[in-house]
Amino acid sequence: MYTDPIADYLTRIRNANRAGHRVVEIPASNLKKEMTKILFDQGFILSYKFEDDKVQGKIKIALKYDKLTKEPVIKKIQRASKPGLRRYAGSKDLPRVLNGLGIAIVSTSHGVMTDKQARQENVGGEVLCYVY
Repeated sequence: MYTDPIADYLTRIRNANRAGHRVVEIPASNLKKEMTKILFDQGFILSYKFEDDKVQGKIKIALKYDKLTKEPVIKKIQRASKPGLRRYAGSKDLPRVLNGLGIAIVSTSHGVMTDKQARQENVGGEVLCYVY
């Protein structure tokens, strides 16, 4: 049992990236599935697959590496809001990650989305993590 499943999700991706693994397997939840879809749409991962067993299910993520240098596409993936200190931001105060080159994943009342989408829809929420 772990207290912060999102931090566990990010740590598994970070560790697999550093170890040079092609695929990482993570226990599933609806929030993690939405975060995975965002990472895929933004081009940070190669592909993903949701496997449903009778209990919880798993997410299989194929990590993306640069073809020439074999470096991981995800340079840094960092938790912003923690269980002990939640980070909330209004639509005007959402962080810009690397001046727009990275993304912040935000949990809003309209669902999980990137900081750019949240600004366009003029909604704020909990800043979950930064990816670049």
